[in-house]
Amino acid sequence: MKGPILALQFLTRLPLPRVEADAGDFAASMRWFPAAGIVIGAILAAAAWGGARIDAWTGALAALAAWVLVTGALHLDGLADLADAHGAIHKGRERLLAVLADPHVGSFGVVAVVVQLIAKLVLLHGLVAAGAPAVLILIPFAARISPLAWTLWLPPLHEGLASRFRAAVRWRDVILWSLPCAAAAWFAPALLVAPVLIAAWGLKVRRTLGGISGDAHGAGIEMVETGLLATFLLQFG
Repeated sequence: MKGPILALQFLTRLPLPRVEADAGDFAASMRWFPAAGIVIGAILAAAAWGGARIDAWTGALAALAAWVLVTGALHLDGLADLADAHGAIHKGRERLLAVLADPHVGSFGVVAVVVQLIAKLVLLHGLVAAGAPAVLILIPFAARISPLAWTLWLPPLHEGLASRFRAAVRWRDVILWSLPCAAAAWFAPALLVAPVLIAAWGLKVRRTLGGISGDAHGAGIEMVETGLLATFLLQFG
Protein backbone atom coordinates (compact mmCIF):
# COMPACT_ATOMS: atom_id res chain seq x y z
CA MET A 1 0.00 0.00 0.00
CA LYS A 2 3.04 2.29 0.04
CA GLY A 3 2.63 3.37 -3.60
CA PRO A 4 -1.03 4.49 -3.36
CA ILE A 5 -0.39 6.36 -0.11
CA LEU A 6 2.61 8.19 -1.56
CA ALA A 7 0.61 9.09 -4.67
CA LEU A 8 -2.19 10.51 -2.54
CA GLN A 9 0.27 12.40 -0.36
CA PHE A 10 1.82 14.01 -3.42
CA LEU A 11 -1.36 14.81 -5.34
CA THR A 12 -3.70 15.73 -2.48
CA ARG A 13 -3.82 17.43 0.90
CA LEU A 14 -5.73 14.58 2.53
CA PRO A 15 -4.59 13.52 6.02
CA LEU A 16 -2.74 10.25 5.55
CA PRO A 17 -0.46 8.04 7.65
CA ARG A 18 3.26 8.59 7.33
CA VAL A 19 5.22 5.94 5.47
CA GLU A 20 8.93 5.29 5.18
CA ALA A 21 10.00 5.78 1.56
CA ASP A 22 13.11 6.48 -0.46
CA ALA A 23 13.52 8.27 -3.78
CA GLY A 24 12.77 5.07 -5.70
CA ASP A 25 9.52 4.52 -3.80
CA PHE A 26 8.47 8.11 -4.47
CA ALA A 27 9.19 7.82 -8.19
CA ALA A 28 7.33 4.49 -8.43
CA SER A 29 4.28 6.06 -6.77
CA MET A 30 3.54 7.76 -10.09
CA ARG A 31 2.14 4.42 -11.26
CA TRP A 32 -0.70 5.04 -8.78
CA PHE A 33 -1.61 8.56 -9.91
CA PRO A 34 -4.81 7.37 -11.66
CA ALA A 35 -5.91 5.66 -8.43
CA ALA A 36 -5.42 8.95 -6.60
CA GLY A 37 -7.55 10.51 -9.34
CA ILE A 38 -10.42 8.19 -8.46
CA VAL A 39 -10.27 9.34 -4.84
CA ILE A 40 -10.22 12.99 -5.92
CA GLY A 41 -13.11 12.38 -8.31
CA ALA A 42 -15.19 10.70 -5.61
CA ILE A 43 -14.72 13.74 -3.36
CA LEU A 44 -15.73 16.09 -6.17
CA ALA A 45 -18.82 14.05 -7.01
CA ALA A 46 -19.86 13.99 -3.34
CA ALA A 47 -19.37 17.76 -3.03
CA ALA A 48 -21.33 18.42 -6.22
CA TRP A 49 -24.16 16.13 -5.13
CA GLY A 50 -24.34 17.75 -1.68
CA GLY A 51 -24.31 21.29 -3.03
CA ALA A 52 -26.92 20.41 -5.63
CA ARG A 53 -29.38 19.80 -2.79
CA ILE A 54 -29.56 23.62 -2.74
CA ASP A 55 -29.19 24.41 -6.45
CA ALA A 56 -26.94 23.70 -9.44
CA TRP A 57 -24.68 26.71 -8.93
CA THR A 58 -24.07 25.77 -5.31
CA GLY A 59 -23.24 22.23 -6.41
CA ALA A 60 -20.79 23.56 -8.99
CA LEU A 61 -19.15 25.89 -6.49
CA ALA A 62 -18.89 23.13 -3.88
CA ALA A 63 -17.23 20.83 -6.42
CA LEU A 64 -14.81 23.53 -7.56
CA ALA A 65 -13.88 24.42 -3.97
CA ALA A 66 -13.32 20.75 -3.20
CA TRP A 67 -11.20 20.42 -6.36
CA VAL A 68 -8.91 23.26 -5.30
CA LEU A 69 -8.76 22.30 -1.63
CA VAL A 70 -8.15 18.58 -2.03
CA THR A 71 -5.37 19.11 -4.60
CA GLY A 72 -3.88 22.16 -2.90
CA ALA A 73 -4.04 23.98 -6.27
CA LEU A 74 -1.01 21.89 -7.25
CA HIS A 75 -1.79 21.75 -10.96
CA LEU A 76 -3.05 25.32 -11.12
CA ASP A 77 0.42 26.40 -10.03
CA GLY A 78 1.89 24.57 -13.02
CA LEU A 79 -0.68 26.18 -15.31
CA ALA A 80 0.27 29.64 -14.05
CA ASP A 81 4.00 29.03 -14.53
CA LEU A 82 3.52 27.68 -18.04
CA ALA A 83 1.23 30.57 -19.00
CA ASP A 84 3.85 33.09 -17.87
CA ALA A 85 6.53 31.23 -19.82
CA HIS A 86 4.35 31.08 -22.91
CA GLY A 87 3.93 34.84 -22.69
CA ALA A 88 7.68 35.16 -23.25
CA ILE A 89 7.85 32.73 -26.17
CA HIS A 90 8.31 35.57 -28.68
CA LYS A 91 11.65 36.37 -27.02
CA GLY A 92 13.08 32.94 -27.77
CA ARG A 93 13.31 29.55 -26.10
CA GLU A 94 16.00 30.59 -23.61
CA ARG A 95 13.81 33.40 -22.28
CA LEU A 96 10.84 31.03 -22.15
CA LEU A 97 12.81 28.56 -20.01
CA ALA A 98 14.08 31.35 -17.77
CA VAL A 99 10.54 32.56 -17.08
CA LEU A 100 9.42 28.96 -16.49
CA ALA A 101 12.09 28.61 -13.80
CA ASP A 102 11.00 31.85 -12.07
CA PRO A 103 8.89 30.98 -8.98
CA HIS A 104 6.96 34.26 -9.13
CA VAL A 105 3.54 34.43 -10.81
CA GLY A 106 3.05 37.09 -13.47
CA SER A 107 0.02 38.60 -15.16
CA PHE A 108 -0.29 35.81 -17.73
CA GLY A 109 -0.32 33.23 -14.95
CA VAL A 110 -2.97 35.05 -12.96
CA VAL A 111 -5.23 35.39 -15.99
CA ALA A 112 -4.77 31.73 -16.90
CA VAL A 113 -5.76 30.56 -13.41
CA VAL A 114 -8.79 32.87 -13.26
CA VAL A 115 -10.02 31.76 -16.68
CA GLN A 116 -9.43 28.12 -15.79
CA LEU A 117 -11.44 28.40 -12.57
CA ILE A 118 -14.29 30.20 -14.33
CA ALA A 119 -14.31 27.59 -17.09
CA LYS A 120 -14.47 24.74 -14.59
CA LEU A 121 -17.21 26.46 -12.59
CA VAL A 122 -19.41 27.00 -15.65
CA LEU A 123 -18.86 23.46 -16.95
CA LEU A 124 -19.47 21.97 -13.52
CA HIS A 125 -22.72 23.89 -13.32
CA GLY A 126 -23.81 22.39 -16.61
CA LEU A 127 -23.08 18.85 -15.42
CA VAL A 128 -24.80 19.36 -12.08
CA ALA A 129 -27.82 20.93 -13.78
CA ALA A 130 -27.93 17.94 -16.14
CA GLY A 131 -28.06 15.61 -13.13
CA ALA A 132 -24.69 14.01 -13.92
CA PRO A 133 -22.36 14.82 -10.99
CA ALA A 134 -21.34 11.14 -10.75
CA VAL A 135 -19.23 11.44 -13.91
CA LEU A 136 -16.85 13.66 -11.94
CA ILE A 137 -15.37 10.45 -10.53
CA LEU A 138 -14.00 9.62 -13.98
CA ILE A 139 -12.47 12.96 -14.96
CA PRO A 140 -9.56 13.23 -12.47
CA PHE A 141 -8.93 9.51 -12.96
CA ALA A 142 -8.55 9.77 -16.75
CA ALA A 143 -6.56 13.02 -16.49
CA ARG A 144 -4.00 11.38 -14.20
CA ILE A 145 -3.22 8.69 -16.73
CA SER A 146 -1.79 11.58 -18.75
CA PRO A 147 1.47 12.11 -16.84
CA LEU A 148 2.34 8.43 -17.20
CA ALA A 149 2.05 8.72 -20.99
CA TRP A 150 3.86 12.07 -21.18
CA THR A 151 6.70 10.78 -19.00
CA LEU A 152 7.33 7.87 -21.35
CA TRP A 153 6.76 9.82 -24.57
CA LEU A 154 8.59 13.09 -23.91
CA PRO A 155 12.16 13.65 -22.72
CA PRO A 156 12.55 15.44 -19.39
CA LEU A 157 13.09 19.17 -19.85
CA HIS A 158 15.63 19.32 -17.02
CA GLU A 159 16.72 17.45 -13.93
CA GLY A 160 13.79 17.49 -11.57
CA LEU A 161 10.47 15.88 -10.85
CA ALA A 162 9.76 14.72 -14.40
CA SER A 163 13.21 13.15 -14.79
CA ARG A 164 12.89 11.23 -11.51
CA PHE A 165 9.56 9.74 -12.59
CA ARG A 166 10.85 8.66 -16.01
CA ALA A 167 12.85 5.69 -14.74
CA ALA A 168 9.94 4.30 -12.72
CA VAL A 169 7.05 4.36 -15.19
CA ARG A 170 6.48 1.59 -17.73
CA TRP A 171 4.24 1.36 -20.78
CA ARG A 172 2.39 -1.53 -19.16
CA ASP A 173 1.32 0.88 -16.40
CA VAL A 174 -0.31 3.10 -19.03
CA ILE A 175 -1.99 0.10 -20.64
CA LEU A 176 -3.24 -1.32 -17.34
CA TRP A 177 -4.89 1.97 -16.35
CA SER A 178 -6.22 2.54 -19.85
CA LEU A 179 -8.20 -0.71 -19.72
CA PRO A 180 -10.65 0.37 -16.97
CA CYS A 181 -10.83 3.79 -18.61
CA ALA A 182 -11.83 2.14 -21.90
CA ALA A 183 -14.36 -0.03 -20.07
CA ALA A 184 -15.90 3.06 -18.45
CA ALA A 185 -16.15 4.66 -21.90
CA TRP A 186 -18.74 2.02 -22.77
CA PHE A 187 -21.09 3.83 -20.37
CA ALA A 188 -19.55 7.29 -20.74
CA PRO A 189 -18.39 7.68 -24.37
CA ALA A 190 -17.03 11.17 -23.64
CA LEU A 191 -13.99 9.42 -22.14
CA LEU A 192 -12.94 8.43 -25.65
CA VAL A 193 -11.76 12.01 -26.11
CA ALA A 194 -9.15 11.58 -23.35
CA PRO A 195 -6.44 10.06 -25.60
CA VAL A 196 -6.93 12.91 -28.09
CA LEU A 197 -6.53 15.53 -25.35
CA ILE A 198 -3.48 13.75 -23.92
CA ALA A 199 -1.83 13.52 -27.34
CA ALA A 200 -2.65 17.15 -28.19
CA TRP A 201 -1.04 18.45 -25.01
CA GLY A 202 1.99 16.23 -25.52
CA LEU A 203 2.48 17.59 -29.04
CA LYS A 204 2.13 21.18 -27.83
CA VAL A 205 4.67 20.69 -25.05
CA ARG A 206 7.07 18.95 -27.42
CA ARG A 207 6.81 21.81 -29.91
CA THR A 208 7.08 24.70 -27.45
CA LEU A 209 9.32 23.34 -24.67
CA GLY A 210 11.05 20.36 -26.23
CA GLY A 211 10.43 18.21 -23.18
CA ILE A 212 8.22 17.61 -20.16
CA SER A 213 8.55 19.20 -16.73
CA GLY A 214 6.57 19.20 -13.50
CA ASP A 215 4.85 22.44 -14.50
CA ALA A 216 3.94 21.01 -17.92
CA HIS A 217 2.50 17.93 -16.21
CA GLY A 218 0.36 20.08 -13.92
CA ALA A 219 -0.84 22.40 -16.66
CA GLY A 220 -1.60 19.42 -18.87
CA ILE A 221 -3.71 17.73 -16.21
CA GLU A 222 -5.71 20.95 -15.87
CA MET A 223 -6.24 21.15 -19.64
CA VAL A 224 -7.29 17.51 -19.92
CA GLU A 225 -9.71 17.90 -17.01
CA THR A 226 -11.33 20.96 -18.57
CA GLY A 227 -11.53 19.27 -21.97
CA LEU A 228 -13.23 16.25 -20.42
CA LEU A 229 -15.66 18.45 -18.50
CA ALA A 230 -16.66 20.11 -21.78
CA THR A 231 -16.98 16.76 -23.55
CA PHE A 232 -19.09 15.25 -20.77
CA LEU A 233 -21.32 18.32 -20.84
CA LEU A 234 -21.86 17.78 -24.56
CA GLN A 235 -22.82 14.19 -23.84
CA PHE A 236 -25.15 14.79 -20.89
CA GLY A 237 -26.24 18.37 -21.42
